[in-house]
Amino acid sequence: MTSELSRRWRPRSLMQLVLLAFLFVMLPIAILMFQAGQALSQLSSLADQSARQAVEETRRARMLSSLALQMERSARQYAVIEEEGLRDIYNEKSRQFGELLAQHRTLMGDNPDFQSLAKRYAKLAVLPQMPSDDMDAFLDRFSGFANESDAVREATNTLIDERIANIRKQANAVKARLWMQSAALVSASLMLMLFFTWLITRPIRQLEQRIFGLGSGEPETTPVRIQGPAELVQLGDRLTWLAQRLSELEAQKQQFLRHMSHELKTPLASIREGTALLSDGVAGELNERQDEIVGLIDDNGQELQRLIEQLLDYNLLQNSRCVTVTRFDLATVIQEVLAKHRLALDSKGMQVTSPHHPMIWQADRERTARILDNLISNAIAYGEDGGRLTIRLAQQRDELTLDVANSGEPIAEADREHLFKAFYQGSARRKGPLKGSGIGLSIAADCARLQQGDLTLAADTELPVCFRLTLPWVEPAAADDNEACGPTGTLTHDARTMT
Repeated sequence: MTSELSRRWRPRSLMQLVLLAFLFVMLPIAILMFQAGQALSQLSSLADQSARQAVEETRRARMLSSLALQMERSARQYAVIEEEGLRDIYNEKSRQFGELLAQHRTLMGDNPDFQSLAKRYAKLAVLPQMPSDDMDAFLDRFSGFANESDAVREATNTLIDERIANIRKQANAVKARLWMQSAALVSASLMLMLFFTWLITRPIRQLEQRIFGLGSGEPETTPVRIQGPAELVQLGDRLTWLAQRLSELEAQKQQFLRHMSHELKTPLASIREGTALLSDGVAGELNERQDEIVGLIDDNGQELQRLIEQLLDYNLLQNSRCVTVTRFDLATVIQEVLAKHRLALDSKGMQVTSPHHPMIWQADRERTARILDNLISNAIAYGEDGGRLTIRLAQQRDELTLDVANSGEPIAEADREHLFKAFYQGSARRKGPLKGSGIGLSIAADCARLQQGDLTLAADTELPVCFRLTLPWVEPAAADDNEACGPTGTLTHDARTMT
């Protein structure tokens, strides 16, 4: 159900997914920009309105102070000169003062100074006509009138300052809100970016893992269906087809090796049987030249049989991954393998140095012997005539090191990284009439890996070519975990140090 849903909502192409990711990632940023614009517009409008009100209120308070002085001056002049024009001027100033006072009431109606000024103005609104006995009392009412106007102006300035502080507080609140919104929306954009990055890179990583799996030769148990854009899904299907095709080719190769090895061994057995009969004189006595030719045919038949057995070993290793863990003397195994190659070593005139003291170890005896056999065969094939072959053993706790070194031409740098690849033929010339198969070292390396060991080309101070086999002490339980089969020896820890 989940797979069907993901396929239903999957973008049809990688371009669509990228455009969708861009749209979703930019959406929170667009919201943030819109909200920031709204907040800035609100603050700008509030600041503009407050500035206009502050200018108007400041001007009005200043006019009140100025008109208060002018009214007092006009009244006193009228009391002295008694000219009707001065009385008209006073009344005009009084009217203007009253209008400004009424406009100012909405701002400072509750202010004590303003209320006191309003009461005093009510008594000074109309200038009495001269002559009047109340003029002196009227003029006395101007005492403190200008001061009260100045007090109203100061209170107005204080209110304007408080309003500016309030606007500043609102601006700080908007700023804090914008920061919080910015953090939230940018985090949302980042999360969306990571999510879409994961959506884009997940199928790519799946494809990469499948490609590595194909390159390493490990069979796929259950192919993982690629979830993503159609192009990558189609590429995953092509990889599935490629994996199936490679499996078919590998099966055909293994079948070919089995059939070829069997078909070659059958006529080879007849050839070797015929050479044996000729050597025994069943068909008549052979002269020296004929006996030499029969011996040459028999030697090459043995070499061909060895190559066929290597092919069989390679095929067996590709199809069987089990090991048989036993306890054995490694020095005895070395001597047994050297005995198999005694004639070839004598023919090459090689001087052999090998350990004879017992070295008890626990591993797969047959595969260890196969490694030694291939390494010694390689030394005979590529070593110099009359040269040296040295086998060394060393033990360090739970690890055994076995060196097989020989004199001769050093291995070229270009060949070193390909030495353990199957069917690889290096630049060095093989000594002998037959060319090698190129799988001896590959078989040896596989046998080492099956025992959790390693086979490498090591540097040696005495001889130019040295192969180093590293084998761990394999416990039966560890061997069982690695698909081990066959009998396993029971051994105490003290047996590892026996020499």
